Amino acid sequence: MKHIAILGSGAVGDTLANGFLKHGYTVTRGTREPAKLAGWHAGAGARAHVGTFADAAAAGEIIVLAVKGSAALEALAAAGHGNLAGKTILDATNPIADAPPDHGVLRFFTNLDDSLMERLQRAVPAAHFVKAFSSVGNAWMVNPDFGGVRPSMFICGDDAGAKAEATAILDQFGWDTEDMGASVAARAIEPLCMLWCIPGMTGRGWNHAFKVLRK
Repeated sequence: MKHIAILGSGAVGDTLANGFLKHGYTVTRGTREPAKLAGWHAGAGARAHVGTFADAAAAGEIIVLAVKGSAALEALAAAGHGNLAGKTILDATNPIADAPPDHGVLRFFTNLDDSLMERLQRAVPAAHFVKAFSSVGNAWMVNPDFGGVRPSMFICGDDAGAKAEATAILDQFGWDTEDMGASVAARAIEPLCMLWCIPGMTGRGWNHAFKVLRK
């Protein structure tokens, strides 16, 4: 099993770190303040480690970016671009703006001619970004139970090998993968976060995921 680095100390980072540990991976979580994760570390077992963003990025063979979208570029800089070069980065971020939703619709700081992942890829061109885990809430990211139906996770990226790594992980985590192509497709995938959140924001619950049906 490859060593996974999780950049981020929030709920998404918790869920994915625990998911990777469940499936037998070694995990290092990176954060600006490693002491914040002392409680998680104490209960996570021998394959769990905590350090700075740079510590995690150096140790990890696959990186998961699980920070607030507005902090993503800063987190990559703190990780060290050299530590990210040549590695698959699963990008779970969304460009959610610091502004209230409009009738349950989140506001983004990007537009439909650009995406956050494209900005990240331009910032670290030697890394291989794959959009993943961005179109569902963290409660459903690992082995979601929808009555035996595997939901669809939309991915995109410019490197075929990185997308193959992402697809293998998603299969372990109980997802069917829908590859939307090159990184430009993140312009369409990231707004699925808006669509996914509308039922929850308008009082209809958060217990759903997307599924592609084919005849």
